[in-house]
Amino acid sequence: MHSMNPPQGLTRRRMAMALPLLGSAAWIPAALAATPAVTERSSRVLMGTQVDLIAHGPDGHALQAAMDLAWREMERLAARMTRYTPDSTVSAINRAAGVHAVAVEPEVMAVLQAAQGISAQTQGAFDATVGALKAWHFDAGQNTLPEPREIEAQRRLVGYRGLVLDERAGTAFLKQRGMALDLGGAAKLPILEAGMRTLRRNGVEHAMLNGGGDVLIAGQLNGRAWRVGLRDPRAPERMLGVLSLQGQAIVASSGDYERFFMAQGERQHHILNPATGRPTQGPHGVSLLAKDAASVNSLGTAIMVLGSEGARALLRSRPEVQALVVERDHSVWQTPGMAAILRNA
Repeated sequence: MHSMNPPQGLTRRRMAMALPLLGSAAWIPAALAATPAVTERSSRVLMGTQVDLIAHGPDGHALQAAMDLAWREMERLAARMTRYTPDSTVSAINRAAGVHAVAVEPEVMAVLQAAQGISAQTQGAFDATVGALKAWHFDAGQNTLPEPREIEAQRRLVGYRGLVLDERAGTAFLKQRGMALDLGGAAKLPILEAGMRTLRRNGVEHAMLNGGGDVLIAGQLNGRAWRVGLRDPRAPERMLGVLSLQGQAIVASSGDYERFFMAQGERQHHILNPATGRPTQGPHGVSLLAKDAASVNSLGTAIMVLGSEGARALLRSRPEVQALVVERDHSVWQTPGMAAILRNA
């Protein structure tokens, strides 16, 4: 699970494991200057991370209009699914924990149902009720561990079976007081995918969305494949390789190097194990490749919790997903499909 507290300085880009490679600091490859096509870009903060949007096409005004609609849709959904504002649907569910069910919008219900599905498939390795683990903080300058008794008390409130969804009534209910949802690991990809759908509906065939290392692509950039680099979590300034992608694809990443502090000689990072209430002890980082968000959503977090053997078993049941995993011992393994397409940086 991702950590429970919003990062300080939300406009700061995190060192995410998947990184779009677009040629220049301005996101616009020099080759575009000689073509009549237009590339438009914009960035905003959503879901506690910087989201970058780039769109490519013949009409700059049409691109800008479509991008504005995509931002509006993503911001609408993020406002419902954040736990950091009191008027969100998720905050309402958390306030009503142990008291009563709360009406939720269809989009929120879909994300909650998908989260419950991956929780059941992974025996709770992914768990959206990890919001109860409020003792952890990963702000800049943080270097103290929570008290063990505090972690244990909060860990007892984590359990996806305590989230009751009534699709017919359109409600969600947390069974115990003190339980809390955090959809950080479940909502980001569906929200980004909704933005991409909005672009397509408004005539944009070629686009890329990058949100904290989760990269969605559509079409091509200037007639060529989009290029997405995979960082080495052991040395994030280096690349493990580059994916050349076109059409429709999603690269989703998780890693222990994005937000962390050192304590007791170990890296205390923001992806928490629901079973222990503490940072995961599995891989250093995971990159997943698929055609759609549903195939990989929350899967990287689950793999960080499960470790190598659990990850291999999980991926065997998902042939549509390709993976690169950097283990805790610094070894790297890939699915055959990932090895076939990953190129040297």
